[in-house]
Amino acid sequence: MIKVVGIRFRNAGKIYYFDPKDFEMEVGSHAIVETARGIEYGTVLIAPREVADDQVIQPLKPVIRVATEEDTKTVERNREREKSAYKTCQEKIAKHGLEMKLVQAEYTFDNNKLLFYFTADGRIDFRELVKDLASVFRTRIELRQIGVRDETKLLGGIGICGRELCCCSYLSDFVPVSIKMAKEQNLSLNPTKISGVCGRLMCCLKNEEETYEYLNSRLPGVGDSVTTATGQVGEVQSVNVLRQKVKVLIEVDDEKELHEYDVDELRFRPRRKNVKLSAKELEELEGLADEELAGPEKQASEKPEQEKREGRRENRDQNREGKDHGQQRERRDRGKNRDRKDGGKDREKTAEARSEKDNRDQNRESRDQNRDNRDQNRENREQGSRKNHHYRNRNKKDRGEKTNAGEDRQPSESKS
Repeated sequence: MIKVVGIRFRNAGKIYYFDPKDFEMEVGSHAIVETARGIEYGTVLIAPREVADDQVIQPLKPVIRVATEEDTKTVERNREREKSAYKTCQEKIAKHGLEMKLVQAEYTFDNNKLLFYFTADGRIDFRELVKDLASVFRTRIELRQIGVRDETKLLGGIGICGRELCCCSYLSDFVPVSIKMAKEQNLSLNPTKISGVCGRLMCCLKNEEETYEYLNSRLPGVGDSVTTATGQVGEVQSVNVLRQKVKVLIEVDDEKELHEYDVDELRFRPRRKNVKLSAKELEELEGLADEELAGPEKQASEKPEQEKREGRRENRDQNREGKDHGQQRERRDRGKNRDRKDGGKDREKTAEARSEKDNRDQNRESRDQNRDNRDQNRENREQGSRKNHHYRNRNKKDRGEKTNAGEDRQPSESKS
């Protein structure tokens, strides 16, 4: 166990551990500590306590002292100097004609370094800008490029819910957010409704994702066939995720009636919802999610090709296993034949005749297996082609185009 104190340097920032030594500090008090950026002024959020050794990253830097009133005044003076530094940097950026947006200027507590945070679409060559700023402020200058979410976290704001943004109020780290979360919660896929102030998907979509995933896994999909407790079979018309209710269309005495059931009263095969987007919706939502989170959308469109590749791969593996099995049997037979030859000349002729018979049987089995594999490959190719025609026609129907019914037929039927 090791004694630590948790200190944070900005609102909704990360909490870092330091060695409290013998100082008495309470939650909400301030302390002066040494960091990688220099001497900093932080707020105590975790009072001195003991934690496990594996929770601490060594070496643990010590607390220099408890902050005094003079230290607080120094921080206030630095905030005033940051405003003038921000205006000066904006003038220098305009002078050099750089395509960058300045977000914030920040002094370290000991004024040993001046940091400028900015956003830009690509890489910026700001070497000349740094020289000009260093000649003006006579201190170390650091320009740091950040993303749009970090910019919103630094500046703060009010969300569409009317409350302070989550990223600048309590979120210390950004969580990955994808369009799949909006689909799971059955939200409108309008970009203006599911994107935040930063222009990316709202972080609060992550809050109820696990709950909706669990509730959706217990419900049937719209259009599925279900069986009620009385044995009647009907089609699902709509589902209520939070109430776990299902509306089923049932035919009673040649009339269709709509009844609502609890999900526990129905029997069906559970499956997840698969919400499909049109090309126009995909274009509107493009860029909202991070690039690494765009994989599920791409996989949905490549599903037929993946099935064909998997079928071919399985066939190749089967052929390879058949060949390896045949070679192993041949080696075993050759070893047996050598052992029989060493046993004596009288048994040599019998062993050779037997090995020849085994080889003939083995060759016959290999030919039969190869013929089966060829037939299976042909069936997989025909099935893959039919799936491709099916997906192509279904996409045409969704776009309102005319489909070719002959493409869904098997090759043998089209030839006839």
